[in-house]
Amino acid sequence: MEGDVDEDRAGGVLLGAACGDALGVPYEFGARLSADETPEMIGGGLGPYAPGEYSDDTQMAVCVAEVMASGGDLDAEEALDAVALNFLRWCREGAGDIGVQTGRVLNAAMAADGPPARRLREAAAGLHRVTGLSAGNGSLMRTGPVGLAALGDPVKTARVARAVSSLTHFDDLAGDACVIWCEGIRRAVTEGTLSGVRGGLELVPAERRGRWAGWLDAAEENPPWHFSPNGFVVPALQAAWSAVSRAATGRTAGARGLRAAVEDAVRAGHDTDTVAAIAGALAGAYWGAGDVPREWREAVHGWPGVRGDELAGMGVRAAGG
Repeated sequence: MEGDVDEDRAGGVLLGAACGDALGVPYEFGARLSADETPEMIGGGLGPYAPGEYSDDTQMAVCVAEVMASGGDLDAEEALDAVALNFLRWCREGAGDIGVQTGRVLNAAMAADGPPARRLREAAAGLHRVTGLSAGNGSLMRTGPVGLAALGDPVKTARVARAVSSLTHFDDLAGDACVIWCEGIRRAVTEGTLSGVRGGLELVPAERRGRWAGWLDAAEENPPWHFSPNGFVVPALQAAWSAVSRAATGRTAGARGLRAAVEDAVRAGHDTDTVAAIAGALAGAYWGAGDVPREWREAVHGWPGVRGDELAGMGVRAAGG
């Protein structure tokens, strides 16, 4: 692993995302929880899922992390092909539920010919041409491990974040969100700071930085539930950033830490598992795998048969450790 990177933080990325996902599963598109209600990993949801089972958010992140953990360089088309093949395999074999946009892209790609990554990108572009709507939260939800791809190189991190996003999401806003979040994760792992989210603004095109800065301002000023519905990538990122930044500063009912962040993300309502998975990836990078409650770590599991400690190990290997 590069430099003096804390393996606990690298291991926290995928584990934190999975725990947020499994915690949010039971409440997806249901009634929003109040501040005094505590979410639990009771299963159910749209799957339905077993208690502690994560959903498509982490399933797709595992598809990416497996390639990275095997030494794949996401800057190479060969690695993107491997990620694309994992997505297609997951769609056929493991998807308990799947987002509308992502499902349409993967199904179109399965019916096409050519290299798998190219098929996905062409399907994503084709869907955008037809609908004009391709900035859902489905690439942001799985982007956590991509933040581990180039821990010493913010420019490469941004490049691969956008490349993996574009496999299913054509809109530049989806790519921007992944760039910002992956830079946040990269710096949380390497520096133990949350300043990388703001630092990520320098890695998006100049003409969109002002808008993103305003969106982050709003996230820091409001609780997560303010950004609902959150199927669009911007409010999904805002809700997740609100949850993590509030927990880091003790504004979540006086609580701090990973648990506070992901529980507050679930309380955002609407797409609860996705917002909590997004928040969990950054929270895991910042507070580390060691801050994940033991009962969550022991309970969390999902396709393709991966459990808590294995998720943490996969994150470490994805970072080159």
